[in-house]
Amino acid sequence: MTDSQQQFCLRWNNFQANITSQFEALRDDEDFVDVTLACDGRRLQAHKVVLSACSPYFKELFKTNPCKHPIIFMRDVEFEHLQSLLEFMYAGEVNISQAELPTFLRTAESLQIRGLTDSQNNQHNNEKHLKTNNIHASNGRGLISPNLEEERSKTPPTQVLHH
Repeated sequence: MTDSQQQFCLRWNNFQANITSQFEALRDDEDFVDVTLACDGRRLQAHKVVLSACSPYFKELFKTNPCKHPIIFMRDVEFEHLQSLLEFMYAGEVNISQAELPTFLRTAESLQIRGLTDSQNNQHNNEKHLKTNNIHASNGRGLISPNLEEERSKTPPTQVLHH
């Protein structure tokens, strides 16, 4: 092997810490946000790539609804829990009171948040859930809602508006 063919491994020693802090900064500054999550009459900005990386549910939702900046209305999700879930997805950790923990974890389970749930079992449930959804489109707006009442109890119904 000649010197010009020799391979070198270049490693960024603080890669994970840097990426985590940069994701948090992007979220805090709302730079490059491309999805709005709404519940309880309030909104949070986020990045589809982060949500997709952390949740098979969001990944499939965005794949089946490829619009530039969707607004996702989430019923039966408390704003504070959604805010905490975003903190977990961007920072890798979050503090939750003991009293809120069961409800928070149920929400995380419904949204299939990796690191808080068993994502292997949720992958199958997510595919089943999204296959049972009807998508209604009118004037550039889409609505996603579960057909089956049992699926509604497993996963929070979401409504997606396209910009």
